[in-house]
Amino acid sequence: MSGDVVNLRQFKKAKARQEKEKTAEQNRLTFGRTKAEKNLTAALNEKAKKAHDQSRLERSSQNDTDDTKA
Repeated sequence: MSGDVVNLRQFKKAKARQEKEKTAEQNRLTFGRTKAEKNLTAALNEKAKKAHDQSRLERSSQNDTDDTKA
């Protein structure tokens, strides 16, 4: 019936450190991107947006006249 003597204050602090480290690890996975990676993503998104806008077709004004007839 003998067991190890445990200081509860130290145990609580150790458990809190483990929980904090687990949360920090999850945040590193979720939000951890370098500035260079963020800039690269932004540049690629801007390039894709420009390419999309350049290939967009302009609508004719014929649709506007159809609405006035109704």
